[in-house]
Amino acid sequence: MLYGTVLTLHLIVCFVLIAVILLQAGRGGGLSDSFGGSSSSFFGTRGAVYLVRATAVSATVFMLTSLTLAFLSVRRGRSLMERIKVERVEPGPDTSGQEKE
Repeated sequence: MLYGTVLTLHLIVCFVLIAVILLQAGRGGGLSDSFGGSSSSFFGTRGAVYLVRATAVSATVFMLTSLTLAFLSVRRGRSLMERIKVERVEPGPDTSGQEKE
C-alpha cells in the first residue's frame, strides 16, 4: 500500500520535473520559446523565478521519493525464510529394525 503510493507520487514528480526543466529558457531558449514566447511571458513577468523554484522543489521531492522507494524495496525484497527461525532436526537412530546393506 505504502509502496504503491510512493511509486505513484514518484511518477507524477518525474513528469512534473521533466516539464519544468523543458519549459526553462536555457542556451537554446527552452521549449517555451517554441510556442512563440519566452518563459517569462508564458508564466507572467516573474515566470523564470517560479520555474527555478518549481525545479528545486520537484528535484527535492524526486530525491526523497527515490530514497524512500530504495528503502522500501530492500525491506520488501527479503526472503520470508530469512525472517523465520528454522530449527535444525538431527536424524535419530534407525528404529525400523532392518539392517542396512
